[in-house]
Amino acid sequence: MVELLAERFNFIIVIILMMTGLYAVVATGNLVKRLVGLSLFQTSVFLLYITIGKVFGGQPPILPEYGGGHGESDYGAASTDHAAGAAEYAADTAHQSAEVLYSNPLPHVLILTAIVVGVATLSVGLALVVRIRETYGTIEDEAINKADYAVDSAGRGA
Repeated sequence: MVELLAERFNFIIVIILMMTGLYAVVATGNLVKRLVGLSLFQTSVFLLYITIGKVFGGQPPILPEYGGGHGESDYGAASTDHAAGAAEYAADTAHQSAEVLYSNPLPHVLILTAIVVGVATLSVGLALVVRIRETYGTIEDEAINKADYAVDSAGRGA
C-alpha cells in the first residue's frame, strides 16, 4: 500500500491542490479569494500535465549537430560529398533514435503557453475586481448582489 502511494505521490498532490482550489472558488464570496482558488486549480492542472508528460529514462529530443565539432565547417565540401554525408547522418540518426528513449516536449510547451495565458487572465480578473471595488465599495459577492438588487428594485418601482 505504501509503495502504491509512493508511486502516485504526484497525483495525490495534484488532487489535493485541485480540490482545495475548487473549494476556494465555491465556498467563498470574496472575489480575490475566488481568483486565488482559480489560480490554485489551474496550477494543479499544470502539474498534472507535466507529471503525465514525464518519461522516466527519457532524454530531451535534441539531435546531435550535423558535421564536425564546434568551429569546423563543411561548407567547402562538394555537393555530392554533402549529400552522401547527409544520407549517412540520417541513417545514423535513425539508428540512434531507435535505441534512445526521448521525452515528448509537447506537454511542456503547452503548459508554458497555458502559464502565460493564465497570468494574463489573472491580471484581467484582478483589474475587474479593482473596478468592482471602486463601483460597489466591496468585493464580497453577497454585498454586490444586494446592491444590484436594490438598484434593480428602485428602477422598477419608479
